[in-house]
Amino acid sequence: MKKLLTMVVLGAAATAVQAQEVKGNGDAAKDKVAMCIGCHGIPGYRASFPEIYEVPLLGGQSAKYIENALKAYQKGERKHPTMRSIAATLTEQDIANVAAYYSQQNAGTQNNSLK
Repeated sequence: MKKLLTMVVLGAAATAVQAQEVKGNGDAAKDKVAMCIGCHGIPGYRASFPEIYEVPLLGGQSAKYIENALKAYQKGERKHPTMRSIAATLTEQDIANVAAYYSQQNAGTQNNSLK
């Protein structure tokens, strides 16, 4: 009986952890997004290392898309070396905050003022 009870408690705890989704706060991302503006805040900007990349404006992108992209850079599924380095420094909360920030911006623009 103890074994069954332990399994039920552990299963419930695992479900509770999975149910806790990190919530993004765009206002909390202002320090983090300051490093993004240099590339993602310039319309038509192209990075040229190690090859030519067209750098997208992030304003108005869906939060889920940005979260998935940053996690893919962390895992090495996306290969841009600068983005991999930046993404490696971000926590789950940072990613959620950055995604929330950009999803609240106007499509195709970047808020350079960081109010």
